[in-house]
Amino acid sequence: MSLSEIYHLFIQNIRETKWPEWVSTFTQIASVLYARKNNILVYPTGIIGVLLAAYVYFFLIHPPLYADASLNIYYFAMSVYGWYNWVQKKNGDTVYPISWCSKKELSFGIGFFFLFWALIYFVLIQFTNSNTPILDSLVSSSAITAMWWMAKRKIENWLAWIFSNIIAIPLNFYKGLMLFTLMYVLFLLLAWWGYTEWKKKYKSANSELIGKLRLSL
Repeated sequence: MSLSEIYHLFIQNIRETKWPEWVSTFTQIASVLYARKNNILVYPTGIIGVLLAAYVYFFLIHPPLYADASLNIYYFAMSVYGWYNWVQKKNGDTVYPISWCSKKELSFGIGFFFLFWALIYFVLIQFTNSNTPILDSLVSSSAITAMWWMAKRKIENWLAWIFSNIIAIPLNFYKGLMLFTLMYVLFLLLAWWGYTEWKKKYKSANSELIGKLRLSL
């Protein structure tokens, strides 16, 4: 396929984009921007976006992206869980501040990824008519891990999102979801931005804590 053909296909698909995909795209972009800022609004905007995305993946494309559709239902559940975690405070301090994963949390997350990759791939090839089982399962399993780490405010969540977005871009392009393709390109850039931003916030918070400890001595 030539560049000209790709361009015309892209424009055609943009023109045919239904309103749920438009609203889902903009609310999910807003959610990632809020996540980068460590703002609680990441969750209400994200909930709207993922529920509409699930509808798109289940009902607006054929064959459906079963894993991605189901993944967005998982996003909804984890958004509720993450929202609850982020507002928790103990003695006036946030229970889940920005931090790196411990070795145990990192090992658990990686194991979580491989377990769900194998499980989702098996389900897709055995019980669905999916024609993209490898990519679909990779996107889903890495995003499951990312969402879990994000709910705990772990910096590594951004690395998992970067990997997931890299796979999601060609997958959505192949399925003709051009607006979602653009969204994942933007998500890839925002994920890297979020990663660097959270590292700065973590370093700044640690510097403040060390300063307070020195003053108390």
